[in-house]
Amino acid sequence: MAICTSSVTALVKDFLIYSQMQYDEVSVYFVDTSAICELHKQYFNDPSVTDCISFPMDDVNEVGYRVMGDVFVCPETATSYVAEHGGDVYHEVTLYVIHGLLHLIGYDDIDDEDRQVMRQGETDYLAHVTAKELWLHA
Repeated sequence: MAICTSSVTALVKDFLIYSQMQYDEVSVYFVDTSAICELHKQYFNDPSVTDCISFPMDDVNEVGYRVMGDVFVCPETATSYVAEHGGDVYHEVTLYVIHGLLHLIGYDDIDDEDRQVMRQGETDYLAHVTAKELWLHA
């Protein structure tokens, strides 16, 4: 699946503005199922497939050059999800990037309450993305 680099850059920049976060660097990697499973196993002791994995770096209170962190997204997971549930694969991948970015700014989805806050953050930003037509594309 091809993803336009400039659409990823635009999405991330817009997310930072929308969330009122000041970071100088964030990395988004698109990896295959094998790679996402290996990362999941190595860092979370779970070899199963997942949609995205995030690694936050600098705290929001850091001064100077600040690195937000890394987001690893598996488009193959999105393709499988859309094949089973319907939808648009680019919208699904966009959701995964947003989910990963929310993790980088402190959102979590471990328990039910946190998951509800995460879902609301996704919903709010997805509405914003839709209005601005910032979906990822080829």
